[in-house]
Amino acid sequence: MNIDLLPVRKRLFVSLLAFSLVGAGLLLVAVWYLATSNSRTIFDQVLLLALAGLLIGGLVVAGFGISGIVLTILYAKDITALHGPMRVAINLFFPIALALGGVFRIDQDRIKSSFIEVNNQLVRSKHFNLLPSQILVLAPHCLQRSDCPHKITVDIENCRRCGRCSVSKLLELRDHYGIQMSMVTGGTLARKFVREYRPRAIVAVACERDLTSGVQDSNPIPVLGVTNERPFGPCFNTEIQVPKVEEAVLFFMKGHEKN
Repeated sequence: MNIDLLPVRKRLFVSLLAFSLVGAGLLLVAVWYLATSNSRTIFDQVLLLALAGLLIGGLVVAGFGISGIVLTILYAKDITALHGPMRVAINLFFPIALALGGVFRIDQDRIKSSFIEVNNQLVRSKHFNLLPSQILVLAPHCLQRSDCPHKITVDIENCRRCGRCSVSKLLELRDHYGIQMSMVTGGTLARKFVREYRPRAIVAVACERDLTSGVQDSNPIPVLGVTNERPFGPCFNTEIQVPKVEEAVLFFMKGHEKN
């Protein structure tokens, strides 16, 4: 299994996962050495051996999970049997991957962007045939012009569709396909709408940080992430390429596209 064969943007996150696995393996060696040391009491040895057993189990599952991620990306095919290990690998080692990135002075947004690319690839390896009403588009309120008096975070219908920002185009997309759509100010409101609409799939528009947390919070609901553009800095008059959002919606709707 050669990680170098992966596309560049996905390679970073997978490589950090692999390094995290190696680091956990070194920790296991250290724990095992301490557990077998004659200087330890029987009680200490039992505790350390129990910890070693947990580490071994976690490493084996995570190893299968990382292998499943690599194979899914390389062959663009869903491996159902490895869904569980892949979730374990990502959830268990993602914080460690971020910490390793900090050690190597890798920009956190680069790592999170790579994670989003990997997540999107894993989602796209599956087959969907959802009704429009089963798809929820979550977009950030910062897409709206900061000087617009018609605030849409409470009610998206307050938008006057003047065309000065991307919100009007997103609403046209919603009306054309009949999907669900909400504008959110953060993770708390996003989770509220997910509970309210109970979607079968989500298309999320946000920055790398919010997309990363949103993908993890929404699990096991599949999420396709679309990163917004920030020409004026974060959370201020951001922009989005609406065709990318439409393409993600159509992926989930295979067979139900509206002409």
